Amino acid sequence: MAIGLSEEHEALRESVSGWAERNIPSELLRAGTDGRPPFWAGLAEQGLLGLHVPEEYGGSGYGLLETAVAVEALAERMAPGPYLPTVLASAVINASKRPEHLESFADGTRTAAVALTGTLTGTRTEDGSLVVSGTADPVLGGSLADALVLPVATDDGEEWILIDASAATVTEVKSLDLTRPVARVELSELVVPAEGILGGVQRPDVLNLAAILLGAEAAGLASWCVTAAAEYAKVRVQFGRPIGQFQGIKHKLSRMLVALEQARATVWDATRCDGRELEYAAAIAGVMAPDAAVQCAKDAIQTFGGIGYTFEHDAHLYYRRALTLRALLGSSSEWAAKVSELALRGVSREMQIDLPEDAEELRESIRAEIAEIARLEGKEQKRALAERGFVMPHLARPWGRDAKPLEQVLIAQELKAAKVRLPAMIIGAWVVPSIAVYGTREQQERFLPGTLSGETIWCQLFSEPGAGSDLASLQMKAEQVEGGWKLTGQKIWTSVAHVAEWGICIARNSSEGSKHEGITYFLVDMKAPGVTVRPLTEMTGENLFNEVFLDDVFVPDDLVVGEVGDGWKVARNTLSNERVSLSSGSGGTGASVPDLLGLIGRLDRELTPAEAQQVAAVVCEGHSINALSLRVTLKQLAGTEPGADASVRKLLSTSHAQHVSETAVDLLGPAAVVGADIKLGDPGYWNRAVLATRAMTIYGGTTEVQLNIIGERMLGLPRD
Repeated sequence: MAIGLSEEHEALRESVSGWAERNIPSELLRAGTDGRPPFWAGLAEQGLLGLHVPEEYGGSGYGLLETAVAVEALAERMAPGPYLPTVLASAVINASKRPEHLESFADGTRTAAVALTGTLTGTRTEDGSLVVSGTADPVLGGSLADALVLPVATDDGEEWILIDASAATVTEVKSLDLTRPVARVELSELVVPAEGILGGVQRPDVLNLAAILLGAEAAGLASWCVTAAAEYAKVRVQFGRPIGQFQGIKHKLSRMLVALEQARATVWDATRCDGRELEYAAAIAGVMAPDAAVQCAKDAIQTFGGIGYTFEHDAHLYYRRALTLRALLGSSSEWAAKVSELALRGVSREMQIDLPEDAEELRESIRAEIAEIARLEGKEQKRALAERGFVMPHLARPWGRDAKPLEQVLIAQELKAAKVRLPAMIIGAWVVPSIAVYGTREQQERFLPGTLSGETIWCQLFSEPGAGSDLASLQMKAEQVEGGWKLTGQKIWTSVAHVAEWGICIARNSSEGSKHEGITYFLVDMKAPGVTVRPLTEMTGENLFNEVFLDDVFVPDDLVVGEVGDGWKVARNTLSNERVSLSSGSGGTGASVPDLLGLIGRLDRELTPAEAQQVAAVVCEGHSINALSLRVTLKQLAGTEPGADASVRKLLSTSHAQHVSETAVDLLGPAAVVGADIKLGDPGYWNRAVLATRAMTIYGGTTEVQLNIIGERMLGLPRD
């Protein structure tokens, strides 16, 4: 995984990574910070200094995303020298009205650096020049730069200038980052001619670029930390087994990967924005990427243990650079304040998919079909949606449309545009794919039409008192009798069992073999003799869950799905659809970021700084989930596996609604003492949400199980 998604970006990343491995030996990291590194000419020859520079000025004519891909790859190798300062400077110059300065930076002839802070002031002369004095401090790579991009306060507001470094007094300052210097820049009555004034550039433009490019480097640092720590955890043995097998280490490493993928997704998305959306997305990247780098570096050192604390190990070099990046960019609390401010002013980011031109013909066809259905009402409309395969279009015909990812995206867009809502299948959404794949033709024809139209209500008889996350430990007995099976045992945490007509049930028909063997998948009539449903009252006071007792319940042979004894395979299909469903949205609780922002608007007061930070945290988290979701969709459209993006999105989504509702309750203050009842206004609504969302990190696979899955499947850590 990396910031870039396309085949071209993956090829670029592999090329840069391979080049860096060959040309940046580890000894260079400890060779000091004087002068250009020996690989500088190679960077220019590879075109890595001008990826974002227009071709007419000596660059490749790509964009900021391509440069971010290269920055990330070089950061994984901890490339020393002025690469990042130079590409940031050329990006700022490219955004100005003076792009003629770019060529010498794109070809590596000159290096540059940018000051993000300073006390420089300028007085304008009659010929349009500025006479500048003051200090800019600190400047990343300032002592290695041939040119400097600096902010100057003038009577006309802040302006940005480009000067030769030889015209300034540049003093290297001892840097926390041992691989790249920082400096203090001083000017005294320096005359900057009009051609050295970078018109058209304002501080938000520079900060947006800095958040993206420094964020890309932060992602690269975090990537090395995750990979290096995971590889160490596979081979470091303590107490007779690899430390990566211990859940404490496994979860730590999984959390590191989550933070890394959030950083990548937010930086990636910021490269795709412009206008107010760019300011919003860049601010979120400014919060998430530097913090991810610092946290991953700290956790890597913890994973390495004593060896990670030594000077000769590289871990501290990554930690030092991560801390330096975050300090240069500005504290995450400053960026978070900006995120909160923009969100409360109504600025948001709608994730858009750039579809191929040939999609329009297919869109028109889908639009016409949906327009016909939109004219129907009630059951007729729901049945029409089911009959035409719009409810689960990815399924094979006749239950779906054999729709590839592109068609699925178009269907979702056109249904939304036509304001046509799909049937509420609830548990049925997990049932349909399993019957469609493993059911007999008779089972499919009997159950799927009514389920797809939302008319048949299902429940899931899987969990038992002794088999929750470890579902394969189930004990419900399935005894074969003439013409079918008798099921005996107890199921628990069964949603909507009190109103369901049918249930999907797994029971043990044999105790031989592994615990995953000897399990059969049944369809149970919930009105059959021997079925007893007892509601369970949840902490909200409501009754969604139930316990279900089956006492010699007869199930005919024709209601066995799949092969006898092979029910675990069918159940895994159901569970995979359950986890996807439960990891999207707010779980029906109404606990989303827009809901939270609506509450804040009704509070009719200013947020305290601490409250603004809390709001920003959930806004950033929600944005990262949306960006991860879009990345998953784009990978599916390209025919590739979603990879870590999908797993991370699932994990984050289950807890996101909890974080939103907890923030809302905190903002309500003393008003939040009222009961958890939506009839009691905002306090009652959000108190219900804060209680209801506790279930989201339990059902559908607990957070702890999801972290194990990420650690084992994504990082290759040993199973316990």
